[in-house]
Amino acid sequence: MPWPEIKDSTGSAADIPFLLTTVARGDADSAGSALGQLRRRICQFGFIVDEATAATVPFLWELVRRPEVTCRAQILQLLKSIADTRQWETTAVAYPKLLHHPDNYVAWERAARDAVHAQRDVLPQLLTERDTEIVRATTELVATLTD
Repeated sequence: MPWPEIKDSTGSAADIPFLLTTVARGDADSAGSALGQLRRRICQFGFIVDEATAATVPFLWELVRRPEVTCRAQILQLLKSIADTRQWETTAVAYPKLLHHPDNYVAWERAARDAVHAQRDVLPQLLTERDTEIVRATTELVATLTD
């Protein structure tokens, strides 16, 4: 993935691999902090996605599958936020010129949602986890993906 060539909310998405690695390998504090930074870059304010969002989602799914990752429930919540995004699509209904903007926000949003939907086959396994926080976050994500 050419991360420096795609955009997140800060500009270049070049730091996303470092943040993903920290989420994967860090202790609870550093992983949580890295996930917070990642959230601000790929799902700003909880509802605005960027070009880098769809490219990041498969890595988030991979992290959710790994029991040693300390912030799996929060990753599921981030995936839910991404799946819920309709900001650009809704705005484009009122302002169709947005569909012709050089930065294709509407397509980025759809691609991000599609990326979340693409790996929903992981959800049944997550519903059997012992961690009630993971089960709750998974249940919320299931509800979003079936709406």
